[in-house]
Amino acid sequence: MPIIKINNTELFYEESGSGPETIVFSHGLLMDHTMFAAQQAAFSSHYRVIVYDHRGQGDSGDAASGYDMDTAAEDAAALIQALNAAPCHFAGLSMGGFAGMRLAARRPELIRTLTLMNTGAEPEPMSGRVRYNFLAQLVKIMGTRPFTSIAVKELFGKSTRASGDPAKQAMLKVWTEKLASRPKHIAKALLGVMNRPAFSDKELAVIKCPTLIITGDDDTAQPPARSEHMARIIANARLVRIPACGHSSSLEQPQAVIEAMREMIEKTTRSAAN
Repeated sequence: MPIIKINNTELFYEESGSGPETIVFSHGLLMDHTMFAAQQAAFSSHYRVIVYDHRGQGDSGDAASGYDMDTAAEDAAALIQALNAAPCHFAGLSMGGFAGMRLAARRPELIRTLTLMNTGAEPEPMSGRVRYNFLAQLVKIMGTRPFTSIAVKELFGKSTRASGDPAKQAMLKVWTEKLASRPKHIAKALLGVMNRPAFSDKELAVIKCPTLIITGDDDTAQPPARSEHMARIIANARLVRIPACGHSSSLEQPQAVIEAMREMIEKTTRSAAN
């Protein structure tokens, strides 16, 4: 199991494929690198693909501290540099997007293109912060299993949950058990995400790389309006809104994500060659 020691923590990562350009995928809160399995398989035929787990999540180590979003971005930067992946096509979903927007604004030399999925620049509303800070304290004591139904409703859209598609129901079953089995220390990451500060319009405007912003019509955790706002501020941004899709677009509508990313990456590559 590949583990890299960076930034005072141990991060799990996985590489596949090869090519002159690298795509790095960064997952959402409570999830792990496998949420990009479909994208990893699709892009590995022409690109070097790196997926990794945030500190304290998935197969990465349980760090004593560093669960804020600035540190998440610093972890990603250190990983990209240590694996000689710069400049990369960086794709982050939700929490991964919080890291991605900070990377693109503060370490632009590391990023060729940016994909922001189901994410936003605003802080968590106060009502949500109070609710999830309380839940995090319970998770520290009881683990995640008693709260799995809450997580599933937040992370997967109503269209996916109500779908009669056997493949979607099988996917939900797998992820429901994963979410139920998360260790108690996942509460550190939960608190880090829920107490994140805003990423200001001024900071968003610093992002100059080609940027793809993906949102789902059914996303209640990061509603489409937040993606629309980022698309207005980031100069070189394109917004893609996916129907019948909630907060986990890479799992709920994997092909739509692949097609949107492929279009942006190939367009950027062609432009650079001309």
